[in-house]
Amino acid sequence: MLRDYGRGKVIVLLGPRQVGKTTLIRRLSQNADLSRTLFLNCDDYEDVALIHRKSSTELRHLLEGYNFIYIDEAQRVDDIGLTIKKIADLKMNNQVVVTGSSSLELANGIHEPATGRTIEYRLYPFSLAELANHTDKREQTRLIPHRLVYGTYPDIVTNPSHAKRTLIALTNDYLFKDILSYRGIKKPGILQKLVRVLALQLGSEVSYNELSNLIGVDKETVENYIDLLEKSFVVFRLSSFSRNLRNEIRKGKKVYFYDNGVRNAVISAFAPIELRSDIGALWENLMVAERVKRNMYNDCFAQQFFWRTHDQSEIDLIEEEDGVIRAFEFKWNAHARVHQPKRFIEAYRPAQFAVITPETFWDFVS
Repeated sequence: MLRDYGRGKVIVLLGPRQVGKTTLIRRLSQNADLSRTLFLNCDDYEDVALIHRKSSTELRHLLEGYNFIYIDEAQRVDDIGLTIKKIADLKMNNQVVVTGSSSLELANGIHEPATGRTIEYRLYPFSLAELANHTDKREQTRLIPHRLVYGTYPDIVTNPSHAKRTLIALTNDYLFKDILSYRGIKKPGILQKLVRVLALQLGSEVSYNELSNLIGVDKETVENYIDLLEKSFVVFRLSSFSRNLRNEIRKGKKVYFYDNGVRNAVISAFAPIELRSDIGALWENLMVAERVKRNMYNDCFAQQFFWRTHDQSEIDLIEEEDGVIRAFEFKWNAHARVHQPKRFIEAYRPAQFAVITPETFWDFVS
């Protein structure tokens, strides 16, 4: 982020609640002159009132004299995109950083009015690579069973003895907070039921028609609610990869959770890995989420897919970047036999086909 300071752009930092966005911006500003730094917390009504629907003149009066302006949890401000556009257009000699725990209003309210005026970053729960940099790979490999069950939220990592209680509180108090305040949510019970069903189908292809039948709402509502869950950094989707082969599934979706601990908290499943029947799905979810973090933090813009045919040939993850295709399979059992799908290999000639196991994963996530 620091490399983008002073470019005349508003920096937008998005990510789930409780992952350390506020801590990060305070660290970045720790050497700044606090008398010339303005922090606004938009969970506080008084701070919201300072910028909510203010004119450009009013905003200039508020912000002039400050070198740094931090607007935290900005999705709480109606028409935040228009406010950011006004601030950017003032062209004042300062740096504005905006954080949001949801891209609901930010996605709809920043990207349109403030087009070309923002630089976007995302912050996720700790990545395995970050944790290894703090300790070492050997220690983090030892902790993989804990990460599979409890995830990598900062409070989980620093206070592992309270992991279960922390995750239950997180999912009850914060997980749906921004979604449920969104005006399009009319049936919060349906939303929570949907998240539970998605958690139980982890690692499997999902059908919107099947989900609509399971939870008793129409297909469009299911798709809209999954979209909201994705914009609030609870889940993310992969589409099916299809180009040449007649037997390929063309419209499939798989849904993953950004954090294993959140997924397990949703269904109250905290049994140790040796007692679990879903260990393969947990490993796959962890690795795909880690790859998303790895790509984002390293400015890798590869598109991600899964691949499957109607006769059940499949590959867990496909990446395509600049015309280069890479394929990955995830196996918790390092000794499991893996057969490369011959038709995929012949049709697409991937530059890489790798099996990612607990013995081989570091290059994949680093």
